[in-house]
Amino acid sequence: MDRQQEYVLRTIEERDLRFVRLWFTDVLGTLKSVAVAPAELEQAFAEGIGFDGSSIEGFTRVYEADMVAQPDASTFQVLPWRGGNAGTARMFADIRMPHGGPAQTDPRHVLKRALDKASEQGYTFFVHPEIEFYLFKEPYVSGQAPTPVDQAGYFDHVARGDGHDFRRAAITMLEQMGISVEFSHHEGGPGQNEIDLRFADAMSMADNIMTFRTVVREVALQHGSFASFMPKPLAGQPGSGMHTHVSLFEGDTNAFYEPSAKYEISATGRRFAAGVLAHSREICAVTNQWVNSYKRLWGGEEAPSYVCWGHNNRSALLRVPMYSIGKGHSRRLEIRSIDSACNPYLTYALILSAGLKGIQEEYELPDEAEDDVWALTDGERRAMGIDPLPQSLGEALDIMENSEFVAEVLGEQVFDFSCATSGKSGRTIARK
Repeated sequence: MDRQQEYVLRTIEERDLRFVRLWFTDVLGTLKSVAVAPAELEQAFAEGIGFDGSSIEGFTRVYEADMVAQPDASTFQVLPWRGGNAGTARMFADIRMPHGGPAQTDPRHVLKRALDKASEQGYTFFVHPEIEFYLFKEPYVSGQAPTPVDQAGYFDHVARGDGHDFRRAAITMLEQMGISVEFSHHEGGPGQNEIDLRFADAMSMADNIMTFRTVVREVALQHGSFASFMPKPLAGQPGSGMHTHVSLFEGDTNAFYEPSAKYEISATGRRFAAGVLAHSREICAVTNQWVNSYKRLWGGEEAPSYVCWGHNNRSALLRVPMYSIGKGHSRRLEIRSIDSACNPYLTYALILSAGLKGIQEEYELPDEAEDDVWALTDGERRAMGIDPLPQSLGEALDIMENSEFVAEVLGEQVFDFSCATSGKSGRTIARK
């Protein structure tokens, strides 16, 4: 038993915690959990917890159903909303097969593979997400449009507004769980909020995003409302994205920074950006995995619809933020297409792998889009070499189905599940 596991067992005893939940996600990014009694946790560290993998979306087939959830002691945190006389903690779990090897369908393992490849090339991948979501009043009546908790807009300060109290409570709870928050504010839609998490390595951040969604939903319920990460819950209002700032570091050096280069973006950064753009249509069925996602992408309100980049252009899919000129550690790229409702493990694995492919094969970054891309005609966009993103989930799946790149990154089983087509195996990923 390692020191981290010993710390977990000691903390559980000292704080008299009664339950420990192991968290993991299915291929769609839905959070799953199993509660373990503290007395059984030492054995769980050694052997894991067995479960029926065939009952989890995309994990395995019924004739090879046995799988094992192995707790990751480094992710141990007490759940602040589960206090009282029955305190509860959680750890993320890695999914393994009975023989001990990793489950190829575990989204966490997919991201680990991508991070290992980056590490072999000397890179660490850091991300910083801006997570948008809506707050609606309870009760929600099925078949009717939900009612936002307010009618405020972007950066509005509403006296005694529900959003202020909610964001303060949510941030306090996140920080109690070791998740640092940089900014929070009201977004452009009625009842829409944004909370930005402080940058971290991609694995820690993917875990943090799953925790974030749970915390936000729990705090919303405590405040008599409910939170929705649906990409476009209200027609005619802004959708909810997860704009993600990314950078590669070589040790303590930002590989994207070159002070003498245009916008201070190095050749490595430009090739990474070129890789993301080149493969953005292929990965769209993962970064934007719901039918509703395409109402956001093609609904205006600053959602990116076309494959292009710019330095100060919020109609672009990829942007070079200009907030921190001269600060080498802060030079980064912002990817604006990602939904708040994506599976963060698979999304970050594909973003990283696309960027690394651009670096390895020395992709050339296309010309910058300086105009409002939405205002151009189709002919003007074609002349500039600007392709559209898929306009529906069906189109996105058709494109991904022919992608050797995505198949390699996701692995055969996750790729086959994600590409399941209507009339063959049900196109499972499209059910929502």
